[in-house]
Amino acid sequence: MSTLFGFGIGIASLNKQDQMLDTLFPAPLAHVSTDQSAQLLAALKAAKIDYNGGNAAIRINVQECRALAQALAEQPDQAAIAKHLSDTERQPVVVVLATDSEPASVAEAYLKLQLLSHRLIKPHQQNLGGIFACLPNVAWTSEGPIDTDELAERQLQARCEGRWIDVKSVDKFPQMTDYVVPSGVRIAATSRVRLGAYIGAGTTIMHEGFVNFNAGTAGTSMIEGRISAGVFVDEGSDLGGGSSTMGTLSGGGAVVISVGKNCLIGANAGIGIGLGDRCIVEAGLYVTAGTKVALLDDKGELVSHTKARDLSGKSDLLFRRNSQTGAVECKTHQSKVELNEALHANN
Repeated sequence: MSTLFGFGIGIASLNKQDQMLDTLFPAPLAHVSTDQSAQLLAALKAAKIDYNGGNAAIRINVQECRALAQALAEQPDQAAIAKHLSDTERQPVVVVLATDSEPASVAEAYLKLQLLSHRLIKPHQQNLGGIFACLPNVAWTSEGPIDTDELAERQLQARCEGRWIDVKSVDKFPQMTDYVVPSGVRIAATSRVRLGAYIGAGTTIMHEGFVNFNAGTAGTSMIEGRISAGVFVDEGSDLGGGSSTMGTLSGGGAVVISVGKNCLIGANAGIGIGLGDRCIVEAGLYVTAGTKVALLDDKGELVSHTKARDLSGKSDLLFRRNSQTGAVECKTHQSKVELNEALHANN
């Protein structure tokens, strides 16, 4: 018997064609141990729920859900979820068993996204290939997910009943906080954090901050800029207002861009390279992999020229633009970026 990568019991939303729009997993499991996998599979068998291995998203009825709750005695958290969901007959209950292969269904994709936002898996630690093909484009509204083809009818019906449907976005990804609210974080504008973001405890995301899926922060950070898909920001680093990180979906290709500990990317600055620890990019400067950089010694004297990609991942660097020549310069520095302790102490 193989060990499961992920497991979840969830509740789904459907369109009129009985097609799945999303799935909420209250307490998903990741990196399931061999013993735990055996217990979960035994419970499925005891509840007479068919599972033939590999990735699976199994819709179960009320009776099967109740039987599963009883069979999960050795997994009390999962048993409690199954028992709670067995009380509903309006929305379908789904059991998802996932291997570390590409997701092949809406429910599998949602399980993997919620593993990230529950901080059970860090970015780049699971296979998310093909996830866009799995996810339908959905209208995310004040009445939950609605199929875009059914939206106009639902809006008209709501008006006839004296109600108003607020359409927050039309996208493949919903906002994270409709599914997971991680502990110890501040998020000023929840619509700017997608499901599948990993937000470490102590992170503050201001109104202009944005975090994509499979990206995020390790811990205490002030985010007033953009963390693009695939980018991970380590403990103690700040992204200034209007700053940007080039992700794997925005020109970075297969290159994984990360930001090390205690870094500062200034306001309206950006990076297309990785930063090591204690690096600074001055405000307004965008450093791409092909940027020509003048390397300076500790006296400010020119040593050589190089492409920024050759400095990717190195620590204690200060990137700045020469105010007279406009040339991009880089020198080492030993100053440490200090976050506003009073601000972060009030998360």
